[in-house]
Amino acid sequence: MSGLFARVHDWFFGLGANYGVDPVVFGAIYVGAVPFFLLSIGWLVARLRAGKSIVVPILCAGFCFVSAYLYLAIVGHDIPVWVWAALGLLIVYGAFSTVRDVRKKSRK
Repeated sequence: MSGLFARVHDWFFGLGANYGVDPVVFGAIYVGAVPFFLLSIGWLVARLRAGKSIVVPILCAGFCFVSAYLYLAIVGHDIPVWVWAALGLLIVYGAFSTVRDVRKKSRK
């Protein structure tokens, strides 16, 4: 089993070297942004219920949602087109899902 783990480890970290992206930094940004995203959504829902402007919470939530991909776009190089297409689909689906959930929470 350790041979398989070593091969997966080498493959995974090799991707970072191939594209100029540190997988640990990418993962830290990805995971680290989750609490801030959730706080932004909570803030958005509270302001929506209060009838106040939701522009800043939406911008904060959006930034948290795409922060790891911004790192990829800024630092990475030679990223295949299919990766950007897949990320685009994930972002569109995530935005749709978040809007749907925010609408449900704001009605309660």
